[in-house]
Amino acid sequence: RGFQPGIKGSQLSSSFFLMKHWTFVQQLPTITAQSPSSLIAFPFDESFPMTCEAKGNPEPEFRWTKNGQEFDPFLDPRLMKEENSGTFVIPNDGNLTEYQGTYRCYASNKLGTAISKEIEFIVPHVPKFPKETLDPLVVEEGQPFTLQCNPPKGIPPLQIYWMTINLQHIEQDERVSMGLNGDLYFSHAVEKDSRRDYCCFAAFPRIRTIVQKTAMSVIVKTSRCHLSFFIFTPALFSSQTTNAILERRPTLLTPSGVKSEIQLVKGEDLKLECIAEGFPTPKVEWVKMGHHLPDKAKPESHGKLLIVSAVEQEDSGKYMCKAKNTLGEVVHYFTVTVEEPPEWVSEPESQLSMIGSEVHIQCSASGTPQPTVTWKVNGVPLNEVPAANRKMFDNTIVLYNAKASDSAVYQCEASNRHGNLLSNANIMIMNLPPMILTNEGEDYSAVEGKGVMMHSCNFSVSPIHQQRAVDLNYSMHSVLLYTVSVSMSYCFFKTAYVTNMILPVEDPTRIVVAPEDQQILIGTTAQLSCLAEYDKSFSNDFELLWEKDDMEIALNYTENSRYLVEDGILQIINVSHGDQGVYTCVARTPVDRDMASALLLVLDVPDAPENLVLSEHKSKSVKLKWIPGDDHNSSTTGNREHLCVQESQWEPGNWKELHRVPGNHNSAVLKLHGHVDYRFRVSGVNSVGRGPPSEPTERYKTPAAAPDKNPENIKIEGHLPHEMDINWEPLLPIEHNGPGLEYKVSYRRQDILEDWREHMVKRHSFVVKNTPTFVPYEIKIQAKNNQGWGPEPKIVTGYSGEDFPSAAPDDVAVEVMNSSVVKVSWARVHKDKLHGHLGGYRVHWWRLRSLVDSKKSHGDKQTLTFPGDRNHATVPGLTPFSEYSLIVMTFNRRGNGPGSHPVNFKTPEGVPEKNPIFRVTDVQKHTVSLAWSQPLEPNGILTGYLLEYQLINDTEDVGPLQTVDISNPDTTKWILRDLEPVSKYKFYLRSCTTVGCGPVVSEESTDWIGLWVCISTQGWFIGLMCAIALLTLIVLIACFVNRNKGGKYSVKEKEDLHPDVESQGMNDDTFCEYSDNDEKPLKGSQHSLSREIKAGDSGDSLVDYGDEDAQFNEDGSFIGEYAGRKEKRVSTEIKATVQTPA
Repeated sequence: RGFQPGIKGSQLSSSFFLMKHWTFVQQLPTITAQSPSSLIAFPFDESFPMTCEAKGNPEPEFRWTKNGQEFDPFLDPRLMKEENSGTFVIPNDGNLTEYQGTYRCYASNKLGTAISKEIEFIVPHVPKFPKETLDPLVVEEGQPFTLQCNPPKGIPPLQIYWMTINLQHIEQDERVSMGLNGDLYFSHAVEKDSRRDYCCFAAFPRIRTIVQKTAMSVIVKTSRCHLSFFIFTPALFSSQTTNAILERRPTLLTPSGVKSEIQLVKGEDLKLECIAEGFPTPKVEWVKMGHHLPDKAKPESHGKLLIVSAVEQEDSGKYMCKAKNTLGEVVHYFTVTVEEPPEWVSEPESQLSMIGSEVHIQCSASGTPQPTVTWKVNGVPLNEVPAANRKMFDNTIVLYNAKASDSAVYQCEASNRHGNLLSNANIMIMNLPPMILTNEGEDYSAVEGKGVMMHSCNFSVSPIHQQRAVDLNYSMHSVLLYTVSVSMSYCFFKTAYVTNMILPVEDPTRIVVAPEDQQILIGTTAQLSCLAEYDKSFSNDFELLWEKDDMEIALNYTENSRYLVEDGILQIINVSHGDQGVYTCVARTPVDRDMASALLLVLDVPDAPENLVLSEHKSKSVKLKWIPGDDHNSSTTGNREHLCVQESQWEPGNWKELHRVPGNHNSAVLKLHGHVDYRFRVSGVNSVGRGPPSEPTERYKTPAAAPDKNPENIKIEGHLPHEMDINWEPLLPIEHNGPGLEYKVSYRRQDILEDWREHMVKRHSFVVKNTPTFVPYEIKIQAKNNQGWGPEPKIVTGYSGEDFPSAAPDDVAVEVMNSSVVKVSWARVHKDKLHGHLGGYRVHWWRLRSLVDSKKSHGDKQTLTFPGDRNHATVPGLTPFSEYSLIVMTFNRRGNGPGSHPVNFKTPEGVPEKNPIFRVTDVQKHTVSLAWSQPLEPNGILTGYLLEYQLINDTEDVGPLQTVDISNPDTTKWILRDLEPVSKYKFYLRSCTTVGCGPVVSEESTDWIGLWVCISTQGWFIGLMCAIALLTLIVLIACFVNRNKGGKYSVKEKEDLHPDVESQGMNDDTFCEYSDNDEKPLKGSQHSLSREIKAGDSGDSLVDYGDEDAQFNEDGSFIGEYAGRKEKRVSTEIKATVQTPA
């Protein structure tokens, strides 16, 4: 009965303690106030607060960065600070430039850090026009002119006014208007435009400033003749024209070119302007290509300005302005693209989560272009703060098994070129610590040796604290506390009386390196590490065991075993799906144990999806459902997808990707083509790879439909002057959407107003005939089948066929740079004469003659091509001292235009070419004879030769270079005397003109000079020759005797067979024949000598080069030339020596 009140008291106490605990709940920092993203220091403000306020528990501390660098306001005494706040104030003391920059505030406590948006502190300078002296603008009456404002930069908005010096506005009308850039445009000048006080005023209302540009003066000249600078036809001009302004077709003063691209942000005002000049004053019309102008589009400034307020995406497209008068028109195209700043799709939210839970933080934004999303944690980029339990999936951060240390402020920032968004999300992971709520001081009575029931021990505890707690007292009382539920524990007291008891205390067993969770690829080897510390007294009794899913792993260490343990590391070889599970390391001794677990996940490609079903059949779509196969832990790695593929009758057996969906989807709506017989399959894809495909669905044939696309890659070419070839990529068979595919080709001239001309064709090309030469066309091609038309096609621009250029470049001039290079210049051909796209210019030249002689010799024509628009070129590789002729022509894709009038020019003298022949013709004891021919191209008038030679024996040292200056250009041979005997020389020859000497040609003496002469005078040499002669005579006698003895015919018979030995001649094959004439050489020797001479002589005279009667051809080459050195020596011995020229 006394137990129940105790329970109620404990419940009241628990409520009290819980309230007390929540009084001190900690909170992450939260930014509560900050300055705007742009803080402009207007000169009339006294100060500029840089605001940053935050809340949190503990109170946040503040810090700032400026331009990404740490910035401490407390270090600057000029800044005013507030206590317990991040705000500081910049006083307007006139020195603000040093504070200009981009600031960011950080509010931190021990739980995390919140950051503010970037705050740009802008110190505007006072805008000023530059001081300048402007000359009066003199313009002819009727001419267009522009007065430029060029306003200074300042804080927007900018307002520009054109006024007189008396602040009277310049009147604007159809003829005079101000452009968006502030310039003042005049379509044509009239006499009343003359004045001296055109003033441009630029107003900056936010800084309350107006600045004025130096006044400009305009003088309009009237004259009786207005021919220059005007476009007119002969019919418009007459001799009676006095002060009348000549009519002319319009041209645009602004914008320039044919087209412009405009990008603006959704919600802004679109402003398009076209200001034209011409007479009569052109009218401007506006068109949106393929659409009506938006209802909110309003023309202003007499139609020259089109304003579309607060643009939306549907306002994107192609606009055209057309300025026209009675003489013609001009157009300009605007491609308008509407983009958007970032907007939150899913803004991250602050969360309060319990320990052990799974936390999801989402952040996504939309915009054009697509915003870039970056994450930070406590103001630090996410990749610089790694966490094992944190994963990133597309636009979501997931915290697994969240811990209190995961509490932080997460920042998500989305930005594109039009702006950025920043959001702070406070993620608080918390848990109330276990508190004993049972009242203290309860009295209990117990009998020795008996148990006692005590009041229930009430605990405030979270699920994670369901654990065994042991409180060991070294006294006569031992209290064992076992937690049996979330909030209820029972306390058991066992009382004993102990005397003189010794209780030894051992070191506990403790795992110091626990196994970690792993994701392992199937078929690889997994390793789990586990190291433990234990009391050394249990060295022989310590065990380290491994369990899988609470079952001990049997380690048999056989050859086929897949589990190996070495040094506390468990290895699992060739991991399979069955190895996935929880592995526990158990370290135990006889008195205690410690355990640590890790989760092993096996990764593999997904299994094939099953049960594919088609539903929601439509003409161009069908819904495909399936049951996903096992993803094999793809949810832990992200990048899960399902890949839908299709096969059609057009390509049987060829499966092509059709659609991809996230891995958590099990259906997809597939967009299809018409008139196609489909089958579908689905495969799972994850970070490991692509899994096997499912079984295919039944066939599904879509009904025929109109084409949903038009041909692409349209090419416009003109191969003939009056034709235009249009080609395009045909639609694929699967894109036909039905039978009877045709193409409608529409075209019209761009430079004049005319209706579309249309033709239906089945092929993918079309030729437009009878077109003007090289004029711009607009072309569009639309697909059609039996079911109807394709979408509205896009318009492309091209030109009709080109013709040959009809004019040649004028004012062709040649500037001689040196003896082989000239610079050619010309006047460009007018674009109206090109009749096509300018390809460039070609220069043709040919050699008329050499200036060495007067004989004309028309050389081959040579050409250089210079692409692009240019008016000069360099022509290299010319022959010096020659006369040339040159023409220049332009070309386009069609071909060359006519050539210019030929221009003749002469190149100055240069150095000669190499001498084609330079030979050593004779070698004596102290002399060497040399011969050469004149250069084929002397490149000027020859003045002589430079002959050099030096001793080069077979050593590294060479003798000094000796020089012989030959001043007679007709000399073609020379004898060098007083050379050293038994020596080897090298000779060098160059031909010379007044400019200098040409390249060198060299030759070496092939024989040692005087070697034969020296040897022939030696006694041992004479004796050797006599011995050889005697031995030869003995051999001949022996052969003769042997021949007479060995013949089986009688002399008479032999004479009958050979009646006349001399007239018959000797048989070359008979080895021992000889002549009966002592002075007649052997016949075999004669034949040999004859062959050697013929080999070198080639039928020419045997006169040696050294002979005075040796002849040369007109070109300086030899009539006869001996190839072998042996023949030269023979000739030298026969002929007389060459004499040195006089």
